[in-house]
Amino acid sequence: MSMRKKIGGDLDGPLRGERSGTLRRRSRRSNGGWSGTFLRASAAGTILTVALATALPAFAQSPTYGVGRVPTQEEFKAWDIAIGPDGKELPPGSGTAKAGKAVYDAKCAVCHGPTGKEGPQDVLVGGQESLNTPKPLKTVGSYWPHATTLWDFTNRAMPFNAPGSLTPDEVYAATAYVLYLNGIVGENDVIDARTLPQVKMPNKDAFVPDPRPDVGKGAKAAKK
Repeated sequence: MSMRKKIGGDLDGPLRGERSGTLRRRSRRSNGGWSGTFLRASAAGTILTVALATALPAFAQSPTYGVGRVPTQEEFKAWDIAIGPDGKELPPGSGTAKAGKAVYDAKCAVCHGPTGKEGPQDVLVGGQESLNTPKPLKTVGSYWPHATTLWDFTNRAMPFNAPGSLTPDEVYAATAYVLYLNGIVGENDVIDARTLPQVKMPNKDAFVPDPRPDVGKGAKAAKK
């Protein structure tokens, strides 16, 4: 055996083994050190997450607080005041444009003007034949498709400073007066739950069904 080979064997062998052993020892230390800590932390985090996920819904829905109650039928009825285009939900009561003038003058004119044309808030009267012009005027007479929804809006939102304060008869009368100012009903025509849905609004036929899938009849018509 040559000196060079012997030296190489003596040097290379121990160094390779030493290096290899060092790597193995480091690897073992790594598994028991940072890597092991990471695994233990991950396991602990998983356990904590599962525990919270299990506990929180029960905590959030706990019946022990005793807060709230089931609404009464009278309360349901008081909140369920929306009126659809067909007017099926309209309550008993009636009014005429002649009687409605007093209601309008007292509760509406300050915002919409003496004749519904002056403002300063939304103009209610006029604008017919203006929708196809460069300056359309959207009023009850020119734009609204249903007289029943005028009753609904007036009942829920008017007058501005005291919404919901009008009686059904006052709402019928005020609705009749606004329709009268637009030339849609007569001054003495009785407006009630039977006659209001029969009122033909000037712009009713200019509306088309909405074909989106979440709007009911429009969707069904689009599929045919």
